[in-house]
Amino acid sequence: MASAEELREIALALPEAEERETWGRPTFRVRDRIFAMLSDDGTFASVKATKDEQTALLAEDPEIFSFPAYVGRHGWVGVDVTRVDAGHLRELLTDAWRLTAPKRLVRAYEG
Repeated sequence: MASAEELREIALALPEAEERETWGRPTFRVRDRIFAMLSDDGTFASVKATKDEQTALLAEDPEIFSFPAYVGRHGWVGVDVTRVDAGHLRELLTDAWRLTAPKRLVRAYEG
């Protein structure tokens, strides 16, 4: 299972990603746009996703994935960091970064 430290390491390894405290908690951004947020205690994260991906994840495992307050209506998905596999967390964060980063940056990363 993953940890807050792993989430931080994965997120900050993405091009131009940075961590900034906002609303009293860590947020992860690319060019000032948030793609993930971590709870104060590091056990829960909200990660940007498409609405289709959100629907699939909520159906896949409601013990790990949830509909987060405020941002859930925009497709974000809640993730129990203590229960999600580190590989799956990497995939979720990378997809969230891709949805948020400028297209040129994404192409350079994938190229």
